[in-house]
Amino acid sequence: MDIYGIIGCPLGHSCSPRYFNEYFQNAGIDAMYLRFEMKDIRELEKLLHEYPQLKGFNVTIPHKQNILPFLNEVSDEARTVGAVNCVKIGYRNGRPFLSGYNTDTHGFRKALMNFIPSGICQALILGNGGAAKAVRYVLQSLSMEVLTVSRTPRNPGEISYADISTYLPEFRLIVNTTPLGTWPKTESYPDIPYKSLTPEHYLFDLVYNPAVTTFMQKGRESGAHTCNGLAMWLGQAEKNREIWHIDETPE
Repeated sequence: MDIYGIIGCPLGHSCSPRYFNEYFQNAGIDAMYLRFEMKDIRELEKLLHEYPQLKGFNVTIPHKQNILPFLNEVSDEARTVGAVNCVKIGYRNGRPFLSGYNTDTHGFRKALMNFIPSGICQALILGNGGAAKAVRYVLQSLSMEVLTVSRTPRNPGEISYADISTYLPEFRLIVNTTPLGTWPKTESYPDIPYKSLTPEHYLFDLVYNPAVTTFMQKGRESGAHTCNGLAMWLGQAEKNREIWHIDETPE
């Protein structure tokens, strides 16, 4: 039996095991998808040794960036983004050969184009982790002006949460890439001036569990349009299957 999985910490909120295991069962594929809770990325070598049947895995918080030194090759897109969320495992000379990809870009681009209208050309990204890097890559590929909102802005193109109000009239797309609001801590949310939002604003939350986050609900109360991360997640999951060469059994 082939094994796939996800590494990161925490993993309780992840829908990936249910999605892939149902897919394997319905498609008649002899495979299983597991959670591998991993606080320290250096535990990866032990995981590969214990599960020689592991064919690929997803990467989530906090390892999308710190996994890079452990990979044998990285796709051009993932290298440009600076983050990996999908790894394919092959073998060369009897040793695991790890290839890293970023499928968040595919999922986000697909979901975003079905959410926002044409004419939006400026965006705020809340957070600056691995997912934020993928979002920035996609937005810039669409020729958008992008600013990252950080608790501790240090680099060009970064602003603080206290500065958001200044930019809201022009920056009508706001993308939350932080884990705030994720189950089970659903009461948390990014600290932005929600009362300054209007029906001209579009809030995209990468969180998909719960379906309506506090970030989205507070945006809706001001008339803003909202979208959760489920469509993005499904898009990247489809891309994972393609990279791992997972195909349904022919009729």
